[in-house]
Amino acid sequence: MTTLRIGDMAPDFTAVADNGETVRLSDFRGRRVVLYFYPKDDTPGCTAQACSFRDHFAALADKNAVVLGVSPDGVASHRKFKTKYNLPFLLLADEDHRIAEQYGVWGERSMYGKTFMGIHRSHFVIDEEGRIVDIQYKVKPEESVVKALRALER
Repeated sequence: MTTLRIGDMAPDFTAVADNGETVRLSDFRGRRVVLYFYPKDDTPGCTAQACSFRDHFAALADKNAVVLGVSPDGVASHRKFKTKYNLPFLLLADEDHRIAEQYGVWGERSMYGKTFMGIHRSHFVIDEEGRIVDIQYKVKPEESVVKALRALER
């Protein structure tokens, strides 16, 4: 499993967004990026995290930050989730979990006594030059946006 550190260059990637467009992380150079990883669209924790980013979207934008959500769900699922909760940011499909692996957030999880491979809820704050300035592995849904905003204050 890859372990990234503060100060590392954020691994670049290409993904299809909920709007059908292909985006690269490097497309956002010159802006700060809050890249957050979540396990599954429209589940309680993931909805709480996404709605938290939605509710603080203006504060994040005021700090020159773009929000990108990443999960293994496909574009159609992302589109439905985004519409249902009026999410104002892009959701990226990572169906082969390649991006999650690059960021060290794909691994063994357990729920209800079953072990499986999946996303560990995490986020990365990336500066205008593409360097990681904050990492939160296994962050709680309700703490993610608060910690991201705190990192953007620095």
